[in-house]
Amino acid sequence: MGINYLANLALYIPELIAIVTMMGLLFLEATYKQDEKAHKYVFIGSLIGMVVCLVSLILNMQIAATPAFTNAVMIDPFSTMVKIIMTLGTIGAIYIGHSSKDVYQGLKSEFYILVIGALVGGMLLASANNMLTLYLGVETLSIISYVLASFKKNDDRSAESGLKYVLYGGISAGIMLFGMSHIYGVLGTIQFTGVLPKLASLSSMEIAILMPAFLLFFAGLGYKIACVPFHMWSPDVYEGAPLPVTAFFAIVPKLAGMAALVRVSMVFFSNEGMLQYGWLGTLQVVAALTMIVGNVAAINQRSVKRMLAYSSIGHAGVMLLGVVVVDAIGARAILFYGVTYLFMTLGAFYITSFVSDKYDNDHFDRFSGLLKRYPLMSIMMCIVMFSLAGVPPLAGFVAKFNILTAAINKQFYTLAVIAGVTSVISLYYYLKIVRLMVFKEAESDEKIEGFGFLNQLIIIGVTVPVVFLGIFWEKLMIIVNGASILTQ
Repeated sequence: MGINYLANLALYIPELIAIVTMMGLLFLEATYKQDEKAHKYVFIGSLIGMVVCLVSLILNMQIAATPAFTNAVMIDPFSTMVKIIMTLGTIGAIYIGHSSKDVYQGLKSEFYILVIGALVGGMLLASANNMLTLYLGVETLSIISYVLASFKKNDDRSAESGLKYVLYGGISAGIMLFGMSHIYGVLGTIQFTGVLPKLASLSSMEIAILMPAFLLFFAGLGYKIACVPFHMWSPDVYEGAPLPVTAFFAIVPKLAGMAALVRVSMVFFSNEGMLQYGWLGTLQVVAALTMIVGNVAAINQRSVKRMLAYSSIGHAGVMLLGVVVVDAIGARAILFYGVTYLFMTLGAFYITSFVSDKYDNDHFDRFSGLLKRYPLMSIMMCIVMFSLAGVPPLAGFVAKFNILTAAINKQFYTLAVIAGVTSVISLYYYLKIVRLMVFKEAESDEKIEGFGFLNQLIIIGVTVPVVFLGIFWEKLMIIVNGASILTQ
């Protein structure tokens, strides 16, 4: 047994690198004196650790799907691809946290350590192959996220966002655990691969117990991806949390939860039956409501962070379309969507962060006249906004097209129409920022310090893939097609 576990560690090297990086940063941070606020070596160390973790994940893409630790986790190309996206998102959050004034100077080291710890939880959730591992992943990710949400301890809104996150997160985790206990009580196993054979020989009474149990189980995952009706926390937490934390929340927990949901749906509900109809029927309703609520509620927002919060809810609804098709095409479409969503989100939050640092708020009006003052940054923001709305030939359009194709192939025509209509609606609030930047006079001519040469270069670097993947999407699709998910 001990030898097997040691052999399994070879498959878990990226997670171990992240854990070692986090522990090393803890010891390094402890060597600083109280009055030493810069902590630049902690920042450098966090970036180096995450880059090494990223390289290890890329090498792991060559590994065939393999269960590890007595089938508790599944190391396959699908989960590895999701981890790559999450690691890139964490690197982006670390850099924006280093540059942003929204994270207190004396707490930047703690921020780097905590986001890496949350990433470890997200990686565990993406690879979870039994209900216990999934719950540990959810809780590891959630508990650290509660701290991050209330990171601005002198700001009442940040404290409020942390409290709301804790309350909603604790309740949803408890509901999910309650559902898991019923699933285990009926099926007698917590292993994902052991569930499917048992689902084929259930009595009517057992099905009647399992249907609400799976709905309770869905509550925990629905909370992580912020889908309706588990989305209530998202706008307030996004607005109250520091902007680098908001950027992190928009990427890592959402994609980790989506990866777990894809695995659960494909492993548990690949065979037709009452349970499959109940689960997929629920997901279809949730997907439709999530797209409608997310995009309609974003229309009247004045805060860019709140707008992006509702926007991310809408995008979660689109990604749910890839889940309801329950096949490899849908899973790959979600991966492609995740990559494009990563770059679009980072680009939007980078620019918003530097504008917010200058004016101490992120209202839409702060972007007025930005084209005349910083034309290159305005163009980058326009590209990101158009891509988020799904305008061709940008990456956002290709990502939505792939999802819609997967849904139409399975004859989910109503959901495809809702996705199309809500994408048109999203144009309205995305174009509000474009209109303000291009057509309205600037409120002031003061310099925005965040738009220095290096930061502008990084923003361009993040935005270029949004254009590149919209035109040369075949390259990424080849990689995504190789990211298969093991369902047996």
